Amino acid sequence: MVESRVIGLIGLGNPGSEYARTRHNAGFWLADRFVDRHRGSFRPESKFFGELARVKVAGTDVLVLKPSTYMNRSGQAVSALAQFYKLPVDDLLVAHDELDLPVGTVRLKLAGGHGGHNGLRDIHKPLGDGYRRLRIGVGHPGERHLVMPYLTEQRPSKVDEAALMAGIERSIDALELWLGSGWDKAVQALHTPGT
Repeated sequence: MVESRVIGLIGLGNPGSEYARTRHNAGFWLADRFVDRHRGSFRPESKFFGELARVKVAGTDVLVLKPSTYMNRSGQAVSALAQFYKLPVDDLLVAHDELDLPVGTVRLKLAGGHGGHNGLRDIHKPLGDGYRRLRIGVGHPGERHLVMPYLTEQRPSKVDEAALMAGIERSIDALELWLGSGWDKAVQALHTPGT
């Protein structure tokens, strides 16, 4: 019997109800919606320092992790998952908020720098930069000193939240395409205007 492929999908965010609807938790929103769509459920998993759900998509076992560490300690959870399941780094996809993209714009990326994102910076330490990313655009408040309250304290407007959720739905469609038809097709579909 052929073993099915296993990949890790990690949604980044901060634990706690005070952060639940803030922009920095866009990765959690993606993880929650992905698991909902595929009728899975999260369970606390202390060895991965977070909550884990396991769903099957296009014949692939997808391990969906929401770290319960704070954002700047995300590497602990991601590396624990990767080591336990012996996942190659390019079989990890990290979904995160992205200041440099307009609200609701979503982009897939393979490898590269952390762009100053504290969660990615911490993941780089144990794993390097070869993992895949799903960048969920949250926009920028315009001034550098406004960034942290914008990300971690303020809830998006109803219009922005709707745009974010629409982007997340498009992202999940693209992730399903990746698992069924390959990365390049997923990137093309997600990055082509009007799709």
